[in-house]
Amino acid sequence: MASCNQTPKLNHRRRAPMTQLVFIHGPGAGACGEGFAHQLDHFPGSLAPTLPGHLSGVACTSVERYTDWLRGWLWSRDCQHDLVLVGFTLGACIALQYALDYPDEVKGLVLMTVSMRPKERAAGTLDMRLKAAREPEAYQKWLDFQRHAMMFVDPELRERLMECHKQVGPMSQHDDLVVIDKFDVRDRISTLRAPLVLIRGVDDP
Repeated sequence: MASCNQTPKLNHRRRAPMTQLVFIHGPGAGACGEGFAHQLDHFPGSLAPTLPGHLSGVACTSVERYTDWLRGWLWSRDCQHDLVLVGFTLGACIALQYALDYPDEVKGLVLMTVSMRPKERAAGTLDMRLKAAREPEAYQKWLDFQRHAMMFVDPELRERLMECHKQVGPMSQHDDLVVIDKFDVRDRISTLRAPLVLIRGVDDP
């Protein structure tokens, strides 16, 4: 396929027509494409869009709508085939939905921390984000939680991602978790055609 047109903030380098790597973020690690900065450097020509409602725009209310947005974003860059979608949490849900909806466009999946059924969260998980949006003390605790969750990220990138979290805010993260918790493709998972690699970070905080 034709190589994809890159926007300067994603990656300047081009590569020969081949498999297109697409990294899809979730509500953690900055909640934007910047979370894949090292991957963009390591894989020239790869893409890491920032989803709507994260830094700018209006958020989507379901994985299906995020998938539609991502497809439009990719098609606008002539990325229509041989996609390898790499997603984390919400991004993994979007990647899986994409592969189920448009199997002819997806060459492979690499998914981290994903479930094909609605997720059950620990009590207080969502409420923590709601309180952080209202109360300064709770907001600081939320920021501390984000920094702790990135304890294995190199310090320079971690601070950049913390600035992203401050811009995106706790309500966006709350809404992302709600979207993830509604995701359910159990009735379609048997139709998945794309090769799949599942990754679980067992030491993640």
